[in-house]
Parts: sequence; C-alpha cells; structure tokens
Amino acid sequence: MTETALAVPAPQPVLVPVAGSDARFPVRRIYCIGRNYADHAREMGHDPDREPPFYFMKSADMVVLEPEAFRYPVQSKDVHFEVELVVAIGAEGTDVPVERALDLVFGYAVGLDMTRRDRQGEAKKLGRPWEVGKAFEGSAPLGTIVPVAKAGHPAKGAITLEVDGAQRQSGDLSEMIWSVPELIAELSRHYRLMPGDLIFTGTPAGVGAVERGQTMTGIVEGVGRISFKVA
Repeated sequence: MTETALAVPAPQPVLVPVAGSDARFPVRRIYCIGRNYADHAREMGHDPDREPPFYFMKSADMVVLEPEAFRYPVQSKDVHFEVELVVAIGAEGTDVPVERALDLVFGYAVGLDMTRRDRQGEAKKLGRPWEVGKAFEGSAPLGTIVPVAKAGHPAKGAITLEVDGAQRQSGDLSEMIWSVPELIAELSRHYRLMPGDLIFTGTPAGVGAVERGQTMTGIVEGVGRISFKVA
C-alpha cells in the first residue's frame, strides 16, 4: 500500500505518563466543567442551585507535563490557578446512563485549569466564547494518570492548591455539585466520548492570581500531587 503523503508535518501526539507503567496515555480531547463547586460558583457571582453543568474545551497540545514550567501567557495581566480532579476516559460511550458511567474511566490525575481571567472577563461582558481566556498555550498543566485499579473512584477527599507553600485553595471532592458519574453521563449526551479524552471536573473556591517566579502545587487526596513553576 502506498503511504499517504502529508502536505505539512503531522502534529506530535500528547502522551501523559501512567503511574506504575511504561505506557503513555494519548490525549484526544479536553473537556472542562465550569463552576462545579458551590463555593466557587458563589465567589464568581453565580447561584449553584440553579445551574446545570456546562462545558468548554482546551486543545490536547495545551497540556504541560512536569518538570516543564507553566509559562505566563502573553496578552494578560491577571492569570489565575484552578486546581481540579481530572478524569481520563478509556472506553467509548454515547448516551451513557449514570450507573454505567464509571465503566468508561481509565484513571484520574491532578490538573490545573489556568485562566487568563482578564480576557475571560472581557469575553463574558461581550457575550463571547471563553476560549481566549481558557484555551491558550500551556493552559492545562497535568500530572501522572493513576489507573482506577490503583486510585479507585475518588468521590471524597481533600483537593488543595498552594502557592509558594501557602494554601490558597481548599475543598473536598464530595462538594462537587455534579459527581463524576453524572458529569460523564451528561457529557456523553452531547459528545461521543472516546479513549484519550480528559475531563477537568471543576475547582473549589479560592482561585486567584499567580505571578512569575512563583510555584503552584496542586494536591488531590488519593490521586497525587503536581508542582509547576511560573516562568
């Protein structure tokens, strides 16, 4: 068979380490859930009791892996950290019932949904999409993926973020408005979930600005710890 010629060089796949294995997890799509902790919804000026889950996306090549640094983005003077539990999908699913949703999960990781808050705020005021504030180079720092066999399905446990050793965010996975099975089931109504997909599940209260030279450390109990310096 004749090999297909490429008009331009093919993009390199984004491969994430898997705990306890030499294998790598290839990233396909990144779905992010907005305002999934009540206290965070309130600090952003919203009522958590009236809002169904909603989503935005980042590109796979926006993932940053340790020991790389998070590079402060251009066109922003107000960049915020948001620590999140990340779900790694390992099986295909469409219109998945809640009771079967966890069957799609390969594992879990700790991630940061980095946000150009000033640019996001401008987009909100104009009624425009959030991509300019959420989807930029390096906006998805991510840790090693821990398979379900090792991590289980964490439904409770501390989720925290420190900046230079000082705690800035603190919450518990049990405080999610929409649980992981509910998020997967709802998301699968709108998209065909596939192996390689990642779901960032939302952040607890305490989000704030980070400066060049600082170090962000995100921790999810039972899943792991990540640390990224701001370059």
